Amino acid sequence: MQSKIKNLKFIISFCVVLTSFLVKGQNPVVVDEIIAKVDNYVILKSELEKTYLDAISNGADPTDLKCLILASVVRDKLMVAKADIDSVIVTDEEVEMNLSRRIDMILSQYNGSEEMIMQYYGKTLEDIRLELSEAIREQMVVEKMQQEITMGINVTPSETRRFFKRIPTDSLPFYDMEVEVAEISRKVTPGPEEKQKIVDALIELRKRAVNGEDFAELAKKYSQGPSAPQGGDLGNTKRGAMVPEFEAGALALRPGEVSMPIETQYGFHLIKLEERRGNEYRARHILMRPIPSEKDFQKTRDYLDSLRLLVINDSITFEKAAIEFSEDEMTKGSGGYFMDASGASRISIRDIDPEVYFAIDTMKVGTISRPLDYQLADGAHASRILFYKTTRDPHRANLEEDWQKIMQAALIEKKNKKLIEWFNSARDDVFISIDEEYDQCRIIN
Repeated sequence: MQSKIKNLKFIISFCVVLTSFLVKGQNPVVVDEIIAKVDNYVILKSELEKTYLDAISNGADPTDLKCLILASVVRDKLMVAKADIDSVIVTDEEVEMNLSRRIDMILSQYNGSEEMIMQYYGKTLEDIRLELSEAIREQMVVEKMQQEITMGINVTPSETRRFFKRIPTDSLPFYDMEVEVAEISRKVTPGPEEKQKIVDALIELRKRAVNGEDFAELAKKYSQGPSAPQGGDLGNTKRGAMVPEFEAGALALRPGEVSMPIETQYGFHLIKLEERRGNEYRARHILMRPIPSEKDFQKTRDYLDSLRLLVINDSITFEKAAIEFSEDEMTKGSGGYFMDASGASRISIRDIDPEVYFAIDTMKVGTISRPLDYQLADGAHASRILFYKTTRDPHRANLEEDWQKIMQAALIEKKNKKLIEWFNSARDDVFISIDEEYDQCRIIN
């Protein structure tokens, strides 16, 4: 049963080719060819093989896996083709926001070192950005189409019970040890002294640029942003794509002018406006981020320690404190709890963040940790306290303990049926051709 649920999730997840280009070039070489066409969109054999190898390496059941992957990709392409017909649009701003998060995540994995990224992937960060851009746009279109197709679908308690009763006892999934852990997280904000150091450094760079030094060369040498290898060039940008402070600073300039340091959520920028055409502009920037001092870290730790004492003394619950005071948008809405894909607060020990795992490994259930420093995905610094609420031993699935997971599996099955119905109806609206090598998959038969 567990593998079947995984397959159902896999089919409707649509995360098939987005990151395949990031796999190191050590997989068997595939002679590339087009194996399927959906209107103007093509599917390459290399895409299928890379995704298959990646899925196998992550423990997927190989039974019919290539057919499942190909069916998923064909349905993705059909949704993108239908989105063209139905005018379902994802804006440039939405793509840029998503892309920036992905780039920040990649950078954080290599401590912000673009040289390490180049060494590992054999591609510059700008090459990765370009390749990711269209893949992300396509993924977002597919997600929007999926949301429209499955809008309003839910499952009732009786449907959840019927779904569970259909599962043979010996096929019930076996869950690993699970824990409930919550956090209150606060960003460590650099103080005025650290910020002034960055402002002074940027003012000095501005003087050099105004006095004739090449801004692009200065950006390559000093900028801490992902565009540094391109001399800080951000390309043609539509209004509204950048954070307001950056855009206001750029559009206040005349072509060739360099701004004074401008602060945004990403750090401090020097901006040089290259050109402006109607609703678009092209700018370069030098980004520098202030690093918090030990004094700044201690200030945040003291704040969290005071919250910890309030919870210990029953002046406030941990959950309420997380909602009111935590700065982690992913967890504060759930009272600080880390959630699994089904929305349950009990998560498998193997899915928990390694830093969190090693922290609770030294804690007793029911206790709250002292402040723990860590780094966010975008490279910023933060500190948090952890509440180790409960633990549960490995067990076979049952309705009483695993209601949320079982309900989510039932919902996935119901949505998947709707997506299959949509596919069977919509496939007549576009041209679909699949290489006869994959006839056994019976995707369009």
